[in-house]
Amino acid sequence: MKVRRILGLLAAALLCIAMSAPAFAAQVPAGTATGKPKTVTPGSKSKSTMAPVSQNDTAAEKPTAGKQMLDINTATEDQLKALPGVGDAYAARIVKGRPYTAKNQLTQKGIIPQATYDKIKDQIVAHHAK
Repeated sequence: MKVRRILGLLAAALLCIAMSAPAFAAQVPAGTATGKPKTVTPGSKSKSTMAPVSQNDTAAEKPTAGKQMLDINTATEDQLKALPGVGDAYAARIVKGRPYTAKNQLTQKGIIPQATYDKIKDQIVAHHAK
């Protein structure tokens, strides 16, 4: 009994460490063990490449400013097929399942799998019909 409890506590501790590792890695620049920026002495040509890291600054979460969001209620099948992971069959199913009040209905209604939705969710929107 004690061995199982100890192993359970050890597994929980390792899980906590593993969960915090990505956050720590984002704060420590590559090539430094302490996370401190390299000191630049006058006359030296090397510059510190350390930039402030914000928890909200991730490229995967925010669409680029130049890209238009694709409305799944009005997009053509060809436009939908241009999305990653969407082929002929998924594009046809998206069109057939219209109208959508929210983009997450693609997975709720079983139109596309969650993995495909995760690839395209930052590129699509479901505007309400007027």
